Amino acid sequence: QVQVVESGGGLVQPGGSLRLSCAASGARFTINNIAWYRQAPGTQRELVAGFNSGGSTNYADFAKGRFTISRHNAQNTVYLQMNSLKPEDTAVYYCKVVVPLAEFWGQGTQVTVSS
Repeated sequence: QVQVVESGGGLVQPGGSLRLSCAASGARFTINNIAWYRQAPGTQRELVAGFNSGGSTNYADFAKGRFTISRHNAQNTVYLQMNSLKPEDTAVYYCKVVVPLAEFWGQGTQVTVSS
């Protein structure tokens, strides 16, 4: 069983920045496949950015140039640096961890971009 905990959300003004953290515990190996998703009210959950099993990163178009995903392998922790935030970035941000035969989600962290 893998536990996934997100943190770092909050209220920020447009143009501001936030850094989200995702800590995955309970795995006895380095988790390669970790990704950030988000879900705004009334919308489907969508991919923001992630690492795939091969170690490559991928970003949603809206995240390119503004968001950066990084990781600390030894701690199975992934970060999402979000800059130039816009009101439309307001959502609950979730972390998903994929391991052989299973996937785990965190409880999410709220990001609100508003003046």
